Amino acid sequence: MDFRLTPAQTRFRDEARAWLAGNLPPGSDTRRPETAAERVASARAWQRRLAEGGWAGLHWPREHGGRGATPIEQLLFLEEYVAAGAPDLAEIGIGPSLVGPTLIRHGTEEQRRRFLPRILTGEDLWCQGFSEPGAGSDLAALRTHAERRGDMFRVTGQKIWTSYAQHADWCILLARTGGLESGRRGFTFFLLDMRAPGITVRPLVEMTGAAWFNELFLDDVPIPAEHVVGTPGEGWAIAITTLAHERTVATPPIRLQNDLRAVLALARATGAAADARVRQRLARSAVEARIVRLLAYRQAAAAEPGPEGSALKLLWTEADQRLKELAIALEGPWGAVVHDAGRWQREWLWSRAATIYAGTSEVQRNIVAQRVLGLPREPRP
Repeated sequence: MDFRLTPAQTRFRDEARAWLAGNLPPGSDTRRPETAAERVASARAWQRRLAEGGWAGLHWPREHGGRGATPIEQLLFLEEYVAAGAPDLAEIGIGPSLVGPTLIRHGTEEQRRRFLPRILTGEDLWCQGFSEPGAGSDLAALRTHAERRGDMFRVTGQKIWTSYAQHADWCILLARTGGLESGRRGFTFFLLDMRAPGITVRPLVEMTGAAWFNELFLDDVPIPAEHVVGTPGEGWAIAITTLAHERTVATPPIRLQNDLRAVLALARATGAAADARVRQRLARSAVEARIVRLLAYRQAAAAEPGPEGSALKLLWTEADQRLKELAIALEGPWGAVVHDAGRWQREWLWSRAATIYAGTSEVQRNIVAQRVLGLPREPRP
């Protein structure tokens, strides 16, 4: 593909740059709210400002409140967004990036009218109830069960790694409405009100010291039948739509460019850039960051997220880990302790999760091998 910008794309980029320069909260690039609750409140307020400015739900169709931007325009905005030091979009939850596109494709008209506007403005924060203690990479093994009783479903089970569940208003939930023998054909996709009775959220403190993930316990939780997305028993196909968008979320690959610049500055400041071995590692990271960026743009040019997103997810997560390891090494003895507000220590620790969430690297390699390259499955012994 031709990576040169068209005049229209250049105008879009310049408009985004000007809007961000005029609307970013003071100190957003250097000051971070202390607690998770403060970060979520700040993220809601910022999401509302994005919506008012017409920059929320960029890729959503205009009839659903979005901007109707092309995937390339979305990437251009993200590059300007990250370069400007704007607030982390992850703290508004998965609503704009995952829930919105899923409802636009599979939801009823009533579900779209009710939920999409509140996602765009940050009024509703969403979490994702897919993984379970025994069903992470093998999502088809999930056991959370939903039983229909009249116009309600009753759900019992446990979810884990549920990001920001303690702050979420709603949850996209995958539960089994058929028996275990039904496999993937027995799943149903629900919209769960996190204030419903029978829900217990237990935060999980990570090695970074933060409690972003949570355990989610469901004890005979009621869900109205109108909060089923699609048809009961056909939730697997809907979940695949969600996962395809999750694996092609472009913010982390784009952020890799900024992180590379920060690591280069660290190498110069510490004098480590004079070491040929360090320069070789920096060169490798620079090449990887460039490849990730170009691959993100190439995949953005595709009509719909597909299995190729697994290649991008695999590449950027492993490149990100190598870059954060290099940053820690450049700090020398300081790398073993919290230093410079703990930026690189926190990011190095967090990077370890990147090759696990949204499907492990092993799962991504299988998807690329089978669904992109067309290789056969290895026969079971």
